Amino acid sequence: MVATLGILEVNGWTAAMVALDRMQKTATLSVLQAEWNDMLGAVIKVTGLPADITAAIDAGKLAAENFLAKAVGTVLRRPSEEAMKAIVSPPEFNPLIEQAVVKNLSTSGESSMSSTAQALGFIETQGFTAVFEAIDTACKAASVQVIGKEKLGGGYVTVVIRGDVAAVQAAVDAAKPRVEGLGKLIACHVIARPSESVMALLPK
Repeated sequence: MVATLGILEVNGWTAAMVALDRMQKTATLSVLQAEWNDMLGAVIKVTGLPADITAAIDAGKLAAENFLAKAVGTVLRRPSEEAMKAIVSPPEFNPLIEQAVVKNLSTSGESSMSSTAQALGFIETQGFTAVFEAIDTACKAASVQVIGKEKLGGGYVTVVIRGDVAAVQAAVDAAKPRVEGLGKLIACHVIARPSESVMALLPK
């Protein structure tokens, strides 16, 4: 039985990672599951004490909205066991975009960080040509490592890089102007000291 369940739905993958990072840095929680849909959105499901979950959802929503993304959230106290059958989804792989769209996590507690990832950079575009041009520029501009690529459908694709904060910032700054004329820039963002949940959700 889950005592308190928090649900935050965010329009955009990068914005969802920004929101999740803020949530875990705000309160003690466990990430139950993350689920993506084909309309560019992500829903994060977290559990914990009522005060922590309320604070986390409020912080995550604000972080997403400051990122100019649409966000909705709710807190369910003692959710029905029957309802949880619909809320918690089985692992799912979408063959169209060739990746998992439901991810279960077992992270909990305060935020931590891999020593090899001082910062993460997100370059999200609508259009493959734009993101490929941008990531090539980013990698030539600074010493960064490409972690992987995440797709949400609708032509939205995000490439994630990591490295020290200065290098990731320089890479993202160099990538931004390369998108113009090739596609639509959705987000370019750097998360310093990413939380354990964000690290766990990165594309493999």
